[in-house]
Amino acid sequence: MLLPHGVTQVDLAPHWRGRDRFVILDSAWGAGERLRAVLAAWRADEQRPRRLHYIAIADPALPGFRRIPQQDSNVTLDLLHAPIEQALAQLDARADAIVLHELEGAGVAFVRPLAKLAAPGTVLFSEGLDGEQEEALAKAGFASSANGPSIFASRKPFAPRPSPAERRAIVVGAGVAGSAACERLCARGWQVTLVERHAQPAMEASGNLAGIFMPLLSRDDNIPTRLTRAAYLFALDYWNNLGGIGQAIDGGQCGVMQLARDPAHARVQREIAQQWRYPAEFAQWLEAAEAGAMLGSPAPDGAWLFRQGGWARPGSVCAAMLAACGDRLAAVFNAGSTRIERRDGQWRVLDAAGGVIAQAPVLVLANGTSATSVSEASQLPLAKVRGQVSHLAAGTLPALPFVLCREAYLTSAPGAVQCAGATYDLNDPDPQVRQSSHDENLAKVRSLLGMEDAARGAPLRGRTGFRCVAPDRLPLVGALADARPTGRAERLRDLPRHPGLYGLLGYASRGLIWAPLAAELLAAQLEGEPLPLERALAEALDPARFMLGRARKHDIVAPTPSRDAADE
Repeated sequence: MLLPHGVTQVDLAPHWRGRDRFVILDSAWGAGERLRAVLAAWRADEQRPRRLHYIAIADPALPGFRRIPQQDSNVTLDLLHAPIEQALAQLDARADAIVLHELEGAGVAFVRPLAKLAAPGTVLFSEGLDGEQEEALAKAGFASSANGPSIFASRKPFAPRPSPAERRAIVVGAGVAGSAACERLCARGWQVTLVERHAQPAMEASGNLAGIFMPLLSRDDNIPTRLTRAAYLFALDYWNNLGGIGQAIDGGQCGVMQLARDPAHARVQREIAQQWRYPAEFAQWLEAAEAGAMLGSPAPDGAWLFRQGGWARPGSVCAAMLAACGDRLAAVFNAGSTRIERRDGQWRVLDAAGGVIAQAPVLVLANGTSATSVSEASQLPLAKVRGQVSHLAAGTLPALPFVLCREAYLTSAPGAVQCAGATYDLNDPDPQVRQSSHDENLAKVRSLLGMEDAARGAPLRGRTGFRCVAPDRLPLVGALADARPTGRAERLRDLPRHPGLYGLLGYASRGLIWAPLAAELLAAQLEGEPLPLERALAEALDPARFMLGRARKHDIVAPTPSRDAADE
């Protein structure tokens, strides 16, 4: 096939035939025309690989990596919004084919990280490179050919990423974390058994009437901000592929307005808006007059408007994800009290009588703080944080065209109910709905609306759930480390892992949007595929991170979570 925009003749078919998956790295995304050409050739080839991964450097709209879910679950698309050398240095992938073009003036700094992504036999197609770039590529191990592409022929040590011998897994927990794990694994051809102690999905932390989805902003674009941005954008596309918010999924993509707390906070938000210049559909800063006009009440310090944000009922998200699994999923509900053991290379879930409920080489713990009842996960530093939501009958408070939040949130009405909350109660195991928590929620809502007497005396209902929170308030995604004392352990790769044991835990108050991308990350790790996040972000989520520098002491620190202003 001839790739558009004059790129050299590229016939990938001889290189991808006979492979289970094929990874293409493109140095310039353009308008996606090269991906369309590749997809046309892939679909027309009866000997094509099962999975196709397309990775491209793109002009920055929003910084960072973005995985864009495709209708065909056998295709992944990653757009890397960063300078090429920076993007390649953070990319965790093994490229089978590389297309280099539009690199005039790019120098040669990209060559070294590029070579680290290649394996013996990787093919390189190039056009428009200068002599210095061609020389650097040759020195890095790309042997040129007069009649075809360059071939990477370095003698560096190379460890291939094998596909799993058998694609069978058990997922424990049917909230948003476990349901997303089931869907992402089933989409890759895995047979999954879901084990849930309750009678149906989303009975615990995922059981609220409404969860809020919105990005997180910061001046330094820190790890939580970058993770939440990537997860939020992935979730919007992912939910659309499942049928859409307001259609297959109960909820509304009505937008979210986040009020500034005070003048000092507003000054910081203006600086963020000026520094990052986000596209308006992603995040728009509104001064007091414009925010107040939209809200219908004073917003004296201004607000952020997230036009693509909104709310969704987590239970309906779980149902949509599990329905998408089809016959590759076997769900076991009402499992009750269970015990987990490993025997003969297999993980087994046993019922109270010792009977085997499920058995597989891979076990994914997606059951919040209950995961620590498994001996191999018992020292994970996870805290249980109480959160009570108040339910108000529609008409009790002014109707809102969007979700409103600051220290708390108030939804537009899901059905005939507005949801307000949620409390954030440390070291409080009380599962009951109580008046003091209602009072706390309503006090914050009155402050949001600037209405001192709103909802006084109104009948209240609500729901209490418990968040699973890690000390750094980031999720735990990936292989669980062996917590026994070891020798020196200053790098994640130095830590031994329990074979076949993985976690999707610690989602705190952002599980609704973290769950899809976290499950995608885990599935990519299990399959040896390109990761959907920058290397630094993936490492920040590694469950073993709490053991670095402490393995010799065997010292696991108890969590001390704190709440941010836009937590729900």
